Amino acid sequence: MPKTIAVLAPGEMGAAVGARLVAGGARVVTSLAGRSAATAERARRAGLAVAATDAELVAGADLVLSIVPPGEAVAVAKRLRPELARLSEKPVYVDFNAVSPDTVRHIAAALAATRCPFVDGGIIGPPPNATARTVFYVSGDDAGRAAAMRDVGLDMRVLEGPVGAASALKMSYAGITKGLTAIGAAMMLGATRAGCAGDLAAELAESQPHLSKWLGRQVPAMFPKAYRFVAEMEEIADFLHTDRPACEIYHAIARLYARLAAAEGTADVDALARFVGAPGRTSLADDATTPATAATTAPEAVNADPVAAAPGAGA
Repeated sequence: MPKTIAVLAPGEMGAAVGARLVAGGARVVTSLAGRSAATAERARRAGLAVAATDAELVAGADLVLSIVPPGEAVAVAKRLRPELARLSEKPVYVDFNAVSPDTVRHIAAALAATRCPFVDGGIIGPPPNATARTVFYVSGDDAGRAAAMRDVGLDMRVLEGPVGAASALKMSYAGITKGLTAIGAAMMLGATRAGCAGDLAAELAESQPHLSKWLGRQVPAMFPKAYRFVAEMEEIADFLHTDRPACEIYHAIARLYARLAAAEGTADVDALARFVGAPGRTSLADDATTPATAATTAPEAVNADPVAAAPGAGA
């Protein structure tokens, strides 16, 4: 059983993983370098020890878990590389980031000189909590060493295959789930601009009730996360680089999520919120106490205030 686990960084997922490991009996240490006060408070609530330096972060660790936004994964590995190289007792480095197989192999190559065992990982599910299903897939020659985290509370699954197999699974799964969310959002916006949003919502609720309810949950849940999805969609595009039409789909989805995450996407986010009967960006700004719930598609909400097409709003 791993006794000390370094987790970088304590974002929403990293802190929740750390809290689960602490509850399972592990000592979990993290770094707050360059992080916000909110992140520091999240780490404190999770029961994570805070290292003052990167050397302190990795010293004595059995495992080092990288759980950062996809665009930071390579930089984090290179940042820790000098300290990992200096250690006489080598921890297992587990890259749990949403990156393509090519990217994770690049990270493994960047760390090869440290002589740390390297494991490819993929997380499927939300940040761990009492009711969520969150599964941690690992692959590579040393995947069994990372799988020991099942003894401290994680649902670990070892995949047959080399480094890159876990990332391929993550890319495939996220490409379906986040891709469907983007397609649903794009069609909701198209229907809204065309003036048939209420009719679409009613038809979905009648003929595709499960899809209607799924989109009613997934679309509003995407609003605060859209900025994080951008780099992940680009990684999925890289995963599909040998299939140009499929690759271009995810480049376009990345641009859609980027627009929804930016200030210019506020009107679109509010239109999507009306479609599914959820609070939008404007309503949340006006009333911070509005509960962010959206269980089902609400035709009456979209009929009440359809939005005209905005110049340049298309993906």
